[in-house]
Amino acid sequence: MDTNKSAPTPFEPPKIKDKNLPDRPVNVHLYRSMIGSLMYFTASRPDITFAVSACARNQVSPTVSNLNVMKRIFKYIKGHPKLGLWYPRDPLFDLEAFSDSDYAGAAGDRKSTTGGCQFMGRRLISWQCKKQTIVATSSCEAEYVAAASCCGQD
Repeated sequence: MDTNKSAPTPFEPPKIKDKNLPDRPVNVHLYRSMIGSLMYFTASRPDITFAVSACARNQVSPTVSNLNVMKRIFKYIKGHPKLGLWYPRDPLFDLEAFSDSDYAGAAGDRKSTTGGCQFMGRRLISWQCKKQTIVATSSCEAEYVAAASCCGQD
């Protein structure tokens, strides 16, 4: 990994690649251990949650391009060490929840990805990012599924 550069964002949408072009496989154990380390980071770094979720989808047969995407997350963390959760003293205890989804964002099965976060006052208390279990037939349906998932978060 290049030690001099940091990444400005944790994730860059993958470019469409030709399925006929081979991509070399990487060590599954290495890839999964790196995913585990990043999952640990997501407990205090919600800014990398989506990127880690996207990388975790490739654990069965990871390739060099998947590994490069994951290395970008590590470069981002190294370049932005002070980002994380901050809990100010605040008398507000209003619960607010926000959700969003993409529509048919997964190329293989056309499932949408849901993201959401819950705030108690100005304090982030919970967040999630996951692939929806259904194939939404419209962007409206994908947003409703995301809102329901966000409201049901433990």
